[in-house]
Amino acid sequence: MKLLIFALLITFTSVINSQTKGSMKDIQNIIDETQHEFAPDKRTALFDVEYKSEGDKILLKGETDMESAKKQLLDELAKNGYKNIEDQIEILPSKTLGDNTEGVVDLSVASLRTNPKNAAEMATQALLGSTVKVLKKAPRSGWYLVQTPDKYIAWIPQGDFALMDKSQLNDWMSAPKVIFMDNYGFAYSETDVKSTPVSDLVAGNILKKIGSDGDFIKVEYPDKRTGYVETRSVLDYNVWLKSREINAPNILSTAKRFMGVPYLWGGTSTKAMDCSGFTKTVFYLNGVLLPRDASQQVHVGIPVDTKDGFENLKPGDLLFFGRKGTDTTKEKITHVGIYIGNGEFIHEAGRVKINSFYKDAPNFNAYRLRQFVRAKRILTSIDKNGVIKISEKDNYT
Repeated sequence: MKLLIFALLITFTSVINSQTKGSMKDIQNIIDETQHEFAPDKRTALFDVEYKSEGDKILLKGETDMESAKKQLLDELAKNGYKNIEDQIEILPSKTLGDNTEGVVDLSVASLRTNPKNAAEMATQALLGSTVKVLKKAPRSGWYLVQTPDKYIAWIPQGDFALMDKSQLNDWMSAPKVIFMDNYGFAYSETDVKSTPVSDLVAGNILKKIGSDGDFIKVEYPDKRTGYVETRSVLDYNVWLKSREINAPNILSTAKRFMGVPYLWGGTSTKAMDCSGFTKTVFYLNGVLLPRDASQQVHVGIPVDTKDGFENLKPGDLLFFGRKGTDTTKEKITHVGIYIGNGEFIHEAGRVKINSFYKDAPNFNAYRLRQFVRAKRILTSIDKNGVIKISEKDNYT
């Protein structure tokens, strides 16, 4: 009898334990759900966490730049009955950086890569004077993981930016600055265009103003180098911002400045650019910050109805191309351009060019007509619907 009661007790306990375990969410599912909520786009948010079971202990390792994401993960694990947890998730910026968690780009055009090595794919670019948030330094190398003003996360070599603490960054931000307006140019070592260049410059570069001398402005780089730029090639940064009139004629005028500029995957400067680098640069030079990639830009602004044709489009609208969604496949955006009017659009495809949707036009592009997915109106969404107007306190590039 005692043996029977003992056997029943063991069976009952096993059932209860089985039911308890069955009601607990799988640890990996909880991690995946947290990542999906806080970092659905790995280009702009970081949540890299894995776990390992060691007996009755769960070891969590990884990193994230969002403390709230880590807190929610730990709370969800606790709610689901996981008690013995060893937390080794690092919150970025890394403590190994000390106070140096800020930076300002020091090259005319800095190339940021997907991994901390020159041979890695170029993810994006950032212009001289652009601020970055520094997240961590790669072990045994001179590469840093940074986040650009458009939230893109990628790696940059140490020599391409000036590492700063918050006080140094505030000094840079509050100093008088100029923005370079020509498509291309140079800063010189003397007040003479025949003197040795300090560096090349491109449209949108920002430099500290420290004086003037005749037809030249004396400027300082983030790393304290100094040089001279021609006064005619720059504007006071705040004057430039206040003078931006964000409208279709100005957007299209800026876009046409870049006709013939070659394509470069990841490029965002007047030297070379990709399709979304082109639209981003055009709007930036008019005082507007767009997301980095076409697949991100498609989520800002307001939709334009194009189901019956292109009659509802207005100059300055963004046009998106790729693959339309179906019942079995997701929409995929791979290209973006700017609508000009009368069926024409300007875009970066091999080079910046103008094509038409109309079959009888000499610049008709049948491929882009087949690939057209949707359009978004940006100019009626300044400072709303994900479209950011640059303010005087920002160094967005």
